[in-house]
Amino acid sequence: MSISSSDHSVMPENDEAVQVLAVDEDVTAVAVGEAAVSASADADTDNDTPAEPTLTFGDLGLPEGIVRKLAQNGVTAPFPIQAATIPDALAGKDILGRGRTGSGKTLSFGLPTLARLAGGHTEKKKPRAVILTPTRELAMQVADALQPYGDVLGLKMKVVCGGTSMGNQIYALERGVDVLVATPGRLRDIINRGACSLANVEIAVLDEADQMSDLGFLPEVTELLDQVPADGQRMLFSATMENEISTLVKRYLTNPVTHEVDAAQGAVTTMTHHILIVKPKDKAPVTAAIASRKGRTIIFVRTQLGADRIAEQLQDAGVKADALHGGMTQGSRTRVLADFKDGYVNTLVATDVAARGIHVDGIDLVLNVDPAGDHKDYLHRSGRTARAGKSGVVVSLSLPHQRRQIFRLMEDAGVDASRHIIQGGAAFDPEVAEITGARSMTEVQAESAGNAAQQAEREVTSLTKELERATRRAGELREEADRLTARAARERGEDAEGVAAAVAAAAEKAAEASVPEQAAAPAERQERSSSYEQRPQRRDERGNYEKRDRPSGGFNRDRRDNDRGGFRRDDRPSGGGFNRDRRDNDRGGFRRDD
Repeated sequence: MSISSSDHSVMPENDEAVQVLAVDEDVTAVAVGEAAVSASADADTDNDTPAEPTLTFGDLGLPEGIVRKLAQNGVTAPFPIQAATIPDALAGKDILGRGRTGSGKTLSFGLPTLARLAGGHTEKKKPRAVILTPTRELAMQVADALQPYGDVLGLKMKVVCGGTSMGNQIYALERGVDVLVATPGRLRDIINRGACSLANVEIAVLDEADQMSDLGFLPEVTELLDQVPADGQRMLFSATMENEISTLVKRYLTNPVTHEVDAAQGAVTTMTHHILIVKPKDKAPVTAAIASRKGRTIIFVRTQLGADRIAEQLQDAGVKADALHGGMTQGSRTRVLADFKDGYVNTLVATDVAARGIHVDGIDLVLNVDPAGDHKDYLHRSGRTARAGKSGVVVSLSLPHQRRQIFRLMEDAGVDASRHIIQGGAAFDPEVAEITGARSMTEVQAESAGNAAQQAEREVTSLTKELERATRRAGELREEADRLTARAARERGEDAEGVAAAVAAAAEKAAEASVPEQAAAPAERQERSSSYEQRPQRRDERGNYEKRDRPSGGFNRDRRDNDRGGFRRDDRPSGGGFNRDRRDNDRGGFRRDD
């Protein structure tokens, strides 16, 4: 594949927004407003000017236990939205935070919430703080991010969302939960069952409020917020502000403090955007080539069936890929996301269910196989990469008839993307391969075959070891059997070797004798039968044929009873019993033997 044309441009600066001028692993310098200048920029322009001291979480007023736990987790310097939001949140003010996804909003509202609840008492079924999120994955992610710091302060936290056991959630609420992280639908169901009350909620937080509006959760959100005491603290965080969000702000926030640290558009200097115009027949090979790159890649599609289909195609091509969408069970979604985070899966094919709030470290490329629905969805998809100041690439595939739609989408999102026309061929142009990290399918298949060979070799080695263990075990059991046989012979006072030899000889003799005996038995039966058939038949004085003598005992019909003209039994060798030959003349019957 080759590039017939390309147009590279640099994304424009946004002077009105808060700019992050220097970000590294240890120090994050923040500039707010047009006149703000970072310490790194000062050091570059004027070496004589001393650098400003780095802001830490301890300077923001957080408890010492939380600061110490943050340091243990390698978090020392706050991000811009955290530095701007945490002091006002600790003061109990209503907060309206606006920042792009991945800017660190979770700790912005989570840490002040935990700090304010520390040392208080929570009644059964009545949490003191509630955090509403639009998706299950985001709810679990928020709870996982805040749980270590809640443990430091002795606070209990519970996730209430669909797809999980409601009985366990109700049981936890009955025991008492300080912070409840919930999706609106499941929380409303539990409240209707009488298992939860929001009467004691001191802090209510709405995370990703714009997505709640898009998913149609606003009626449930307003229903829940109406149950929260009016004098409590409320914080609302969103990447964009639409008309519905403005309505929530006016209705539920009192004199909110607004913090906006990133522009509404995607003006992120560490993120680059590219459009690859491909023919329909080349879309699948291009997708597979990009997905086979080294590193973590997330692919966005529009439908659940599309996610399953593309994931299966990538697996057939030798790519470690899996699908994630709303049609899966919660257990399957959790497992797939965990495999992606742990590195067992390199490529995640997802619908927009993973476009917002899902944080996975190390995603350096986002591939839009299907165009996003609108510019907000595009920004949230793009936000899966270039998080926390790191760099990332966003690539969108466009069929020829989709060019105008995608160009308008980029314009609404405020991004300037490079455009590339991909011609059919066996491999990418070197420039596109450098941008996307794509590899040829031959290379991918070779790597897949090599991995399969290594797995087969490991299985052979494992089976060989298992066979050796079984052989040794058989020898040990044979020795144990011989030892026990000798012991039993000694207990009987016999010679073990003599007993064993006699038993073996008897068994062999019995086996030899059984063969001729079995052969002789049919011959003997045949001889008896033939002799019986060949005897001539004789007539008696009455003209009747005589009964032939049988080889077996029983009645002897040749010995007649002259008195009755019948037959009588043979004389029996044993005594006792009735003697039918000795008649009782008086009664005409039989009498017993003396």
